[in-house]
Amino acid sequence: MGTLYIVPTPVGNISDMTPRAVEVLKNVSLILAEDTRTSSVLMRHFGITTPLAAHHMHNEHSTAAALAQRIAAGEDMALVTDAGTPGVSDPGFMLSRECRNSGVEVITLPGATAFVPALVSSGLPCERFCFEGFLPPKKGRATRLAEIAAETRTTIIYESPLRLVKTLEQLADACGAERPASVSREISKLHEETRRGSLGELIEHFAQNTPRGEIVICVGGASAKAAERVHRNKYRDTDD
Repeated sequence: MGTLYIVPTPVGNISDMTPRAVEVLKNVSLILAEDTRTSSVLMRHFGITTPLAAHHMHNEHSTAAALAQRIAAGEDMALVTDAGTPGVSDPGFMLSRECRNSGVEVITLPGATAFVPALVSSGLPCERFCFEGFLPPKKGRATRLAEIAAETRTTIIYESPLRLVKTLEQLADACGAERPASVSREISKLHEETRRGSLGELIEHFAQNTPRGEIVICVGGASAKAAERVHRNKYRDTDD
């Protein structure tokens, strides 16, 4: 019986790669990568010569079961994505589930992920939080925004720089322009930045300063009174 290793890779600074991650990647028989071209750069940097195979959102439905069978038969494999921890808004869940259903051990290494540094740097409460990842582009988006408006915990959202201002505007419509929030970009890179303020202030800033890089939005939780008001309006709309 083999093992599937879930291996985080740096979201920015290549020095964030852990020695244990390098050791695992050198010793497995195959590395499953979201994009073999991106991962090959990382492998060359650390002198990792293990073969790479593509495993991404477009083929994971059809390949997960066969890969799990190979691991069950004795192969050790590692799964990496372009950046961060596989399975967190990236491919990985399906293969992990198939392996567990097949009795295969899945070991996830601790390591890089974008939302934890963004949350801790936000200045917002982080002892309890809600991770949303990417919001639905269309269907279900309004419902999700309404849920965020009523959420009393800090909410974390991933977003593209091209859609940042629009998403901040939608959050302001749902939560109120005065709701505290932060926007982090280029985490662990040379131009890393976290900007804090109200949603209204962040809209004004990024409307005038085009953002670049991967984006993490943290939205402060609603007060108990605000959450009650959102729920009350929701049920009133349903009754109407």
